[in-house]
Order: sequence, then C-alpha cells, then structure tokens
Amino acid sequence: MLVVDCDPQANATAGLGIVPDPEKKNIYDVFMSRVEGFPQVPITDIICSSESGIDVAPATLDLVGAEPYLYGIASRAEVLKDALWPVKQRYDFILIDTPPSMGQFVINGLVAADHVIVTLDSGSFALAGVSPLLTIFGDIRESMGKNLSVDMAIISRWGEGGDLEPAVQEEETKKDLAGWLRSLFSPRHEPSEEEKRAEKERVKEHERLQGMLGEVEKKFADVHTVPYSPEVYEAQKRGLPLSHFAPDSSAGKAYRAIADEVIPWT
Repeated sequence: MLVVDCDPQANATAGLGIVPDPEKKNIYDVFMSRVEGFPQVPITDIICSSESGIDVAPATLDLVGAEPYLYGIASRAEVLKDALWPVKQRYDFILIDTPPSMGQFVINGLVAADHVIVTLDSGSFALAGVSPLLTIFGDIRESMGKNLSVDMAIISRWGEGGDLEPAVQEEETKKDLAGWLRSLFSPRHEPSEEEKRAEKERVKEHERLQGMLGEVEKKFADVHTVPYSPEVYEAQKRGLPLSHFAPDSSAGKAYRAIADEVIPWT
C-alpha cells in the first residue's frame, strides 16, 4: 500500500512515523517537476517505507508554495495522475490524502483517484465543506469528462462529546436481573442542577449528531460512523496505523469493517 500525502500539514506523513523533512525530496518536488526550470523528480525518488510497512510519498509545509505555480500549467489537474502512473501497478491500494481546503491538491487527488471517500469529523462545521466539494465534482465532470462520485463517507470522532444512547446503560442493567431489582427498589437519586444541565447538553448534542447524520445520508449513499477513541490519538503520536496499535479498540473495529468493504474495490 502507498499513502500519497498531498496536504501541506503532512498529517498522513507524521501519522505513519515519517518525520516531514524539507531537506529531503517530497511530494512538493514531484509537483514542481511540471514547472519550467525545476528539476524532474519522479515519485519513485521520494517514496519511503514506514515502520508499519506502508510506503509513503511524504509531504512537508513546502507544498504550500507549489500551488501558485500549478495555475500556470495547462494540464495542472493531471499532475498527480501522471506522476502516479509508473507505480500504479505496484500497489494493491494507493491512498491519496488531500487537504480540507479546496484547491489544486484536492482537484489533483480527485482526478487521480478511481474511488472517493469523503471524511468528516463530527464537529459543528464539518458539513460546511461538502457543498464546495460537490461543486468541484461537477466542474471536473464538465471539464474533463470524468464521472466522479463519492463511494463512501466517514464521520469520525462520533460521540466525542459523551454517551449518545442514554437508554443503552439502562437496558444493560435490566439484562442483569439482580442489578435491575436493586435499581428498582433503591431510593431514587434526585439529580443536582449541574447534573440536569449536563443531561440537557448531552441530549442537545445527541440531537445535533443525529441531525448531522441525516444530512450526510441525504448527500451520500454509504455512510459510516467511527466512534471517538483516545487510542486514535495515541496511535498518531506513535506513528502507527490504528490497525497496528489498537485493532480491538472501538474505532479500530469500525475501521476494520470499513476496510472489509473497501478491499473488494480492487
């Protein structure tokens, strides 16, 4: 598998344990190869292997400087597609990570891709970028004749604000007969004002997330949620995929189910 990092933030690079190093050749140099006066750097010159065995075409913050040059290239939307052509048959999967902001790197990723997965977090503003992205899809279809569609949408950090299903704990208690009887005859606890406020906020967050899920499902046919899990952040700090660091975590199991659906795409 090859991960191509087209995001100047280089999170995919760092998340796989590769230290972004502007002194070494990286995806910036590959894009700049199409600009007159810059040296030719094939993507094979920048690919390196991570500790987990995943190959990476790394990025650095220098990538920000490449985008203005791309506007002067006639076939700027196909730079990445052309660069990947020599290595396309070497890998079962090539994952292209693009930045959240719309621009040439997103367009290059979409043009190079055979399938598209849209990732969102569960934050309040996550839906704001969906409409501009779908507009880009339409532009690419019109200008290049490529039939683009979203194969899957993933909402991550689902339930980060707390328990989404208040009835679950109660139902689990009822399954334990002794526990249910104890709860039935024990004195009722009168919630404090602070507990009432917390419950009100929890219900409000639950309603917001369900509304968000409904909106995403209107736009995309196949939607997955990945629960919030602190192991995700620990895996990132250690430079390992979650599948290697904590495969049995709640998020790890969710991503495993997603992977099982994606694998037949090859």
